[in-house]
Amino acid sequence: MNKLDQYLPFGLTADSLLIILVAGMAFLTVLAVWYGLLEHHPMERRAKMLAERRDQLRGAMLRDKPRKRGRESLSAMRQVVNSLKLMQSQQSDKLNHRLAQAGLRSRDAIVVFLFFKMVTPVLLGAVAFLLVYLLQVGNLSPSGRLVAVIAGIGFGFFAPELYVSNLTKKRQLMLSRGLPDALDLLVICAESGLSLDVALERVANEIGGANAALAEELSLTSIELGFLPDRRQALLNLNRRTNLPSIRGVVNTLLQTEKYGTPLSQSLRVLANEFRDQRLLKAEEKAARLPATLTVPMIVFILPVLFVVLVGPAVIKVMDTMAK
Repeated sequence: MNKLDQYLPFGLTADSLLIILVAGMAFLTVLAVWYGLLEHHPMERRAKMLAERRDQLRGAMLRDKPRKRGRESLSAMRQVVNSLKLMQSQQSDKLNHRLAQAGLRSRDAIVVFLFFKMVTPVLLGAVAFLLVYLLQVGNLSPSGRLVAVIAGIGFGFFAPELYVSNLTKKRQLMLSRGLPDALDLLVICAESGLSLDVALERVANEIGGANAALAEELSLTSIELGFLPDRRQALLNLNRRTNLPSIRGVVNTLLQTEKYGTPLSQSLRVLANEFRDQRLLKAEEKAARLPATLTVPMIVFILPVLFVVLVGPAVIKVMDTMAK
């Protein structure tokens, strides 16, 4: 009888507890795969987010009208974060910018992030303690068990940061890939006589199905251009939300166009050609690195099979000859 069986309630044993944990992990894995295979509708999410942003800007502009703010009931996450006073730190604004760059712009995004950043180390540390001390998985030494628990706590502390960083990189990659095509459409809209905010909204609607992230950013910029009193601030917000050198160049071009009155279509056409050349150079660079990248797989997987095919018959004949 295991020592853990004495402490488990409801007549559970260590083996049954391990089976329950494995079954729960399998269920969560199936649930995650099922959620990933669902058909998501980015346009619906983008429309909802844009409506919320439009309402926020409208409320900021119409200050003379009374606004009724109903007190919403705090969720468990918000209660925990507020009780620990995590929202009052000076890093809240910087964290909001980071979450916005990852596409997490809801009002409760920072609350959820802070909650998981606080809970995940405790949860993973408890799981590691249960596995190495109570269930004795791996038969580790005392120092190894301590290292495993500390590693679980450390991974839990950095897991939310890694998740947000991964989302940010994926989003920036999507933005950089769709920017040249969006600039081409923006040039066409500018040459047809549309204003900047209308042109951005039209381009966002056209590329929404192919690149939802870029369409979301352009739609937000179009809304802010129509509501904010300073159009420069709307373009600077686009730069801050994306934090990409290519979009920074577009923002600087648009700011110069707004300031000096230079032709918008000509400037955008130059930028579109430049970004298209950069994308072509990146593709050529990847193609040039391909032979060096394929060297290791060829040595590990292809050459041994080739030697077996070429040398194998000769080795078999030699072995038969020596056996006779």
